Amino acid sequence: MRIASPIQSLPPANTRRPSPRVSGSVLIIVLWVTVGLISLTLYFAGSMSLELRASGNHASRIAAEQAIQGAARYVSWVLSNSVTNGVLVTNNTYLGEALQIGESKVWLLGRNTTANAVTEPVFGLRDEGGRLNLNRANSNALASLPGMTSDLAAAIVDWRSTNGTMELGYTSLGYTAKHAPFESVEELRLISGLTLDYLTGDDLNRNGVLDPEERSFSGSREPTPGLLETTTVFTREPNFHSDGSSLTNVNTRAQIQALLNTAFGSSRTTQIMNQLGFRPNANPNFPTLLRFYLSSGLSADDFSRIYPNLSTTTNTYTYGRVNINTASREVLTALLVGAGQNAQSVDSAVSTLISFRQQNPNSLSTVAWIVTALGPTHPVVTTLAARDLITTRSFQYSADLAAVGPFGRGYARVKFVFDLSDGTPKIIHRQDLTRLGWALGERVRTQTLAMNTP
Repeated sequence: MRIASPIQSLPPANTRRPSPRVSGSVLIIVLWVTVGLISLTLYFAGSMSLELRASGNHASRIAAEQAIQGAARYVSWVLSNSVTNGVLVTNNTYLGEALQIGESKVWLLGRNTTANAVTEPVFGLRDEGGRLNLNRANSNALASLPGMTSDLAAAIVDWRSTNGTMELGYTSLGYTAKHAPFESVEELRLISGLTLDYLTGDDLNRNGVLDPEERSFSGSREPTPGLLETTTVFTREPNFHSDGSSLTNVNTRAQIQALLNTAFGSSRTTQIMNQLGFRPNANPNFPTLLRFYLSSGLSADDFSRIYPNLSTTTNTYTYGRVNINTASREVLTALLVGAGQNAQSVDSAVSTLISFRQQNPNSLSTVAWIVTALGPTHPVVTTLAARDLITTRSFQYSADLAAVGPFGRGYARVKFVFDLSDGTPKIIHRQDLTRLGWALGERVRTQTLAMNTP
């Protein structure tokens, strides 16, 4: 009898192969998982790349802001060494464009002072003295600025006046009229009816040119300035020397005689004193240095020898004069209209003054140059000789600093106002203007991109 093998007694093994459909499904699942993992990898890689770039941009922005602080120190040094007797002597003594500070670059946004229209920003320091002082200008002068009205001018004067009476609905806005001097030009935003158009004109980013995205009010290539461009609150001249000693008061006999003796000798001094009207029992009064010059018989060159030492008052400071060497056409026009000149005749006089100072840049050291330009009997000269409104010296300068960080990334812009009236530069105003966007024009943008493109 044969015994069955144990192996043979086991059930037969399952010899069927997997279905092709099942194998395909597994492959698809594996592929989807792989694609998902790759997508997650790419997503996180992209996120990290964006995060890295954002961090780099943030670091560049911080570098740009730090560069602006360094540039402010540079400007302070420039003013300390380049301003003499209230006159900024440039002669390329400072760098206003692409100032390298660390890995960043800084530009000083200036203003066009030529008769030619420009489409790109110009660079340099700006003179606060070439603007109307909001706390000193009368309503006629303010109303003569571009786009202004007599009602708005009256509202500005009422705001600063200690006895203002105009009812302009401030209560409904949640505040009352200040009835005290302006502390900054930006305070104009609180005046009833003064919209952004009045403040900025058509130069929305306040860089002195019409950028492609800005629309001209007048249709010209030159921007129409707003109040932020034509007014200030910072103009102040010291009536003392840098060592603290007082300037010579032209209305004090002993003081003016001593100064003239030093400058011209005793014999000539006697002639000048007689010409001025200083005789026994006679003490003339000169309300302005221009009147003193017209009465003295001095030549413009001789007057320039004593001009930095002269004052018409014993007050420590004189406020609100406009520097006729740097004032724009709009400011000169408003100044003269505010002084009582006929608006129709002012335009011709202003054109003459601007033309003269452009053609004679080395003859502008004293107020005497307007006599040379217009003549001693011109109505403008007569008016300005009677009212202490003009000067050729400035002790406040603004530096509108725009910076680009390392690798052409990161942008910041801050405006500073420096005051030198106490002898050393001090920052008296700071305003961040980064929010206004790019202000350096297409040329600088193109150059920056070209230098930082691999």
